[in-house]
Amino acid sequence: MQLRYNFRVYPDAVQREALARAFGCARVVFNDGLRARQAAREHGLPRLSDRELSKRVITEAKKAESRAWLGEVSAVVLQQALADLNTAYRNFFNSLSGKRKGRKAAAPRFRSRKDNRQAIRFTTNARFKVLDNGRLRLPKVGDLAVRWSRTLPVTPSSVTIVKDASGRYFASFVVITTDEPLPPLNAEVGIDLGLTHFAVLSDGTKIAGPKFLRRAARKLKRLQQDLSRKQRGSNNRKRAVVKVARAHAKVADTRRDWQHKLSTAIIRDNQAVYVEDLCVAGLGRTRLAKSVHDAGWASFTAMLEYKAARHGRTFAKINRFAPTSQTCSACGRIDGPKSLSVRSWACPCGAAHDRDVNAAINILAAGRAERLNACVRRAGHRAATGLSRGRPR
Repeated sequence: MQLRYNFRVYPDAVQREALARAFGCARVVFNDGLRARQAAREHGLPRLSDRELSKRVITEAKKAESRAWLGEVSAVVLQQALADLNTAYRNFFNSLSGKRKGRKAAAPRFRSRKDNRQAIRFTTNARFKVLDNGRLRLPKVGDLAVRWSRTLPVTPSSVTIVKDASGRYFASFVVITTDEPLPPLNAEVGIDLGLTHFAVLSDGTKIAGPKFLRRAARKLKRLQQDLSRKQRGSNNRKRAVVKVARAHAKVADTRRDWQHKLSTAIIRDNQAVYVEDLCVAGLGRTRLAKSVHDAGWASFTAMLEYKAARHGRTFAKINRFAPTSQTCSACGRIDGPKSLSVRSWACPCGAAHDRDVNAAINILAAGRAERLNACVRRAGHRAATGLSRGRPR
């Protein structure tokens, strides 16, 4: 499994200048490659191969006076910029053809030096190295001071240097690790995600949502007001933009840390975890959009999914259209739609339900049923293909 390990880095003034030069060169190569492919398409010419594109926008460009400064940065950074362009095109065409699931990917666009986020990538070909003194050596940049919060499990295959909107620098290492199964358990849990409580578990546990964005709303409002009063293009406005970005980064970091701790605890204590497949994009277009984005359901379920895969746990999403809030978990009777203001209800069978706990119990039951059906389908497939009882295919 591929994992990313992010660490804060602290470049000095000379190294910041070198990184800025590398960011700019990677951006120019990406834009030149995109412009060349667009021009070829407009003139009805065949698609430029990766080799021809690299030769045109890197090798030959370095010989021209207008692009001679491309030789001041590592060639691997420039090659990875073209690799990002190829990935963007591949995602776009796969999205058009239906091979790529999820939301439609847009066509590649030109990168701007005014983008809030800048990034470059070094692979093993660049010969980056983590030194014995803890510094990160990058070609044509120098030895960066790194704040190590933990050790890397194996030698990384690549490192991405990221400068975020608040001006912070990070080193993101990609490592290939083996799975670390946890001891098997008998416990299983269904999770109902919501706004009244962030998560309600099928065992009755209710986890309150910290609402990090709401708590920081007053400070963010003041900073946004200060920003709106600054003249466009002035240095004061640039500093105000950084202050706003830092405030938002603090909210995002706090939310991410809290979600990591919660997801780790749930995966550690349960053998199987089931959640509802919520349409977060659709809910983000309603009047509850701010609260939905503040909750961060998508990132939380993504954490549960990859941690379950890494530690040998089962994770599954049930159908979002399943009437979990309308079904009695005791007798299975569907009692009909209920407004969000109804937080508890009684079934004619005599069972009294808390709306969220009842939904979590139904999510657990639906997840177990789906898992059982999947096992039956796999067994039937093995029997049909002659794989059962050691028979040859």
